Amino acid sequence: MKSEISTQEFAMRFTSTPRGARLARRLVSLRLDEWGHPYDGRVNEAVTLISAEFAANAVRHGRVPGRDFHLRLARGEDVVRLEVSDTLTERLPKRRAPSGEGGRGLILVEALTDKWGVAPRRPGKTVWAEVRLSPATEG
Repeated sequence: MKSEISTQEFAMRFTSTPRGARLARRLVSLRLDEWGHPYDGRVNEAVTLISAEFAANAVRHGRVPGRDFHLRLARGEDVVRLEVSDTLTERLPKRRAPSGEGGRGLILVEALTDKWGVAPRRPGKTVWAEVRLSPATEG
């Protein structure tokens, strides 16, 4: 018999603008705080930074005029999962060598997550990341 897993979820569409990306980041941090992960805690800081990177990439590299990006945040018993979807299929995120002011975001994502990846969707793609919860340090 399958046991019920308690999940908290937040999902919302945002305009594909820098303002939409900022709002997404702020709402992720607020929601995590409401779920018992304080603003200055490991999980909140990591997932908020990841959301900032994914949302900025959706605006900068995944924007299709007139289309929004979608963010989904879910907390299970032992993991927080963040997903950001945009409608541009052609540009998939990939780690690259830093140059000038760019190229460091996905290196940070790799350092902060337990796993991350990209899933196709129609139209576009979903970039996702998971951060495991530590029972000793998180509420």
